[in-house]
Amino acid sequence: MTLLGLLEREPSHGYDLKRDYDMYFGRGKPLPYGQVYATLARLARDGKAVAGEAEPGDGPDRKRYAITPAGAAEVEAWLTQPAEPEPHLQTVLFAKVVLALMLGRPAGRYLDVQRAAHLRRMRELTEVKRAGPLMDTLLADYGRFHLEADLHWMDTTVARLGELAEMVGAA
Repeated sequence: MTLLGLLEREPSHGYDLKRDYDMYFGRGKPLPYGQVYATLARLARDGKAVAGEAEPGDGPDRKRYAITPAGAAEVEAWLTQPAEPEPHLQTVLFAKVVLALMLGRPAGRYLDVQRAAHLRRMRELTEVKRAGPLMDTLLADYGRFHLEADLHWMDTTVARLGELAEMVGAA
């Protein structure tokens, strides 16, 4: 959907789409060229984008893709639909705590190690905020807020480990 949205902005070559995606959305995880061109082929197949005539360039001939009215309608529908609220109720953190208790292992120690990992990541994100442009700052804030929620959950869980251990021990 993001590539389709970028096409709504202006017709583009796959190379340009990859560059823009990586600049705005690919933070630390650039989009592979193969995925860009496979997605463009699917969008064209499904009538959401059309490929123009091949244009000569520095390398192989390139096609400029443009969004169709059906593609623009899909972008509009996607933008107006709320994203699935996260996090989901079943998380790795929760599963590890419950399994540790079920197996008679020290869940509190696991939570201490996890807390330290979260705090390290929060420090990294704080540094990103200090040194980064606005987009990086906003993404770092998003990550920090989620980590803060996890830390709050860990504190609450530590306070309830005895009760939870009794509950899962009876299962």
